[in-house]
Amino acid sequence: MNGGDWRASLDAARDLPDGEPKVAELERIAAHADAAGEVRLGVDARLALVETHRFRGERWRSVEPLHRCLAAVDRRPALFDAEDTAALLRGQHAAVEALSGSPRIGLDQARFLLDDLDRRLAGAEPGTVAELRCGLADHLGDEPAARAWFARWRAAGPGHRCAACVAVRQAGLLTGWGEWAEAVRLLEPLTTDPGDCTDQPEAALAALLLPYLRLGRYDDAGRAHVRAYRRHRREWTAFGHLPAHLLFCALGGHPARGLEILVEQLPRLARPTDERSAMEFAAAGALLCRLAGESGLVRTPDPTGQPDEVEADAGRPHRSIRPAGHPGPARRGHESWPVDALGLGHATRLAEVFGLIRSAGSAGGRDVATLGAELLATATDLAGRFDARNGTGHQSGQVAALLAERPRAGVPAPLPAEPAPDDAEAGPVDAEPDGPGSPGAPVPLTVAMVVAALERRGDRCAVDPAGTVVGRWGEAMIRFERVGSRAEILHARVVATRRLSAGRRAEAYEFVNAWNRDRLQPKAYVHEVENELVLAGDLTTDLAHGVAPAQVEVLVDAAVTTGVAYAEAVAALP
Repeated sequence: MNGGDWRASLDAARDLPDGEPKVAELERIAAHADAAGEVRLGVDARLALVETHRFRGERWRSVEPLHRCLAAVDRRPALFDAEDTAALLRGQHAAVEALSGSPRIGLDQARFLLDDLDRRLAGAEPGTVAELRCGLADHLGDEPAARAWFARWRAAGPGHRCAACVAVRQAGLLTGWGEWAEAVRLLEPLTTDPGDCTDQPEAALAALLLPYLRLGRYDDAGRAHVRAYRRHRREWTAFGHLPAHLLFCALGGHPARGLEILVEQLPRLARPTDERSAMEFAAAGALLCRLAGESGLVRTPDPTGQPDEVEADAGRPHRSIRPAGHPGPARRGHESWPVDALGLGHATRLAEVFGLIRSAGSAGGRDVATLGAELLATATDLAGRFDARNGTGHQSGQVAALLAERPRAGVPAPLPAEPAPDDAEAGPVDAEPDGPGSPGAPVPLTVAMVVAALERRGDRCAVDPAGTVVGRWGEAMIRFERVGSRAEILHARVVATRRLSAGRRAEAYEFVNAWNRDRLQPKAYVHEVENELVLAGDLTTDLAHGVAPAQVEVLVDAAVTTGVAYAEAVAALP
């Protein structure tokens, strides 16, 4: 192939789903570029690799291609513009941050990248460098150095970074250092005014859970947990917030709720965002199991020796955990769990425990203590990997300190009813069940009803000046708007974030035609924008006779569910 053919191959590779075949193809193109002396092609292929690793939650794999890119830019700076430089700096930043997330990045590698980033920025972003040096020192257990860099970080301000996300990171450090009141002071403004950050206020609420408990603000902790978990229970990228919810349940006097959450979320440990989040999740789960056992919570055995009763919920089997002697069913946890992706030596045993496998008899079943022991083994193993890389015992000490925690005096922390009061629909409490003004009576569709339906799902959205409600769910961007002469029609437009090249028009039409033939929602179509194909979909419902809030919830949930399925199908195209 000539140079143009290889450039076309790179364009096609960028369009692949973010899986190992895409990684292999980009590495093949980069290797060809090195052999042919095509510096620009090699850097472009490796920058695409860096982005792919980031989207796959494998930032540790970006270190090697970043080193190659930086060396190429230093050799041939005239080939690269400001946009290329900015992309490399973002990649360096992410790779240094990934040090605390994975022991598979060498400590010397990360320090080299950090020093190199500091040199390239030349003082232009003091807050960025101070943040990274603070995080590195804290990860290694050097609190004095971390506090010194923390002071510089705060003095420099957030810079171009999201101020809300910076505040959450800073509050996490303060909480670890025992500065609970200061963490609360930093985060509480975000709970009422999250700004434009799509992670807020739920990320701030999760970060507030432990400080609230430490300060004895149990009502606030309960409200924060209920509100934030409604969102975090569904989002893959929110895995790092789950340990805070487990710790709240363990230390806030709600071990039964904690076990429900633990069993529900255990399958996500098969694909964590990084090893640190897996370690923290496993440690929090181990503590929860220990405290649940001490309070008399056990896995319910079947006295007949037969497999536990399995209920069907949305096509997935579940089995229950409940307090000893409690006659009623609890919420359910997943039956099956795919083998862990971190390569742990005890992955098979964990897979069995995570699935709460059918026992051969009541005496042979896995109980809460066994589950806790397996989770503790996971946390200890991962902490040991970090400490072996770091040459310290800090991470193992953190896990041990966590396991020594006990519930706070004065708990359990009160939990608000679901939905939380601040999200509840307003309406007269003494109205007749279906009379005028009743929450179940049909009323004209409003923007507030759509927003309330999304908030009860735990979703984050924004409303533009025209009244369009916009949100993003993974690969799908969805817009809800009222159309028609009386704004009586609910119109949901789904746009897949992945775009196809204009040369794949026939393939795109074939895909949407097949979708429309086999599926009822959304109605799919192709739209061309600047030589790219946008795959979108529509859902339209005429509500001329009014709609009840409960109906809006059903319509919104259907739009999100089918829209996400559509966008994921687009992302899975070859």
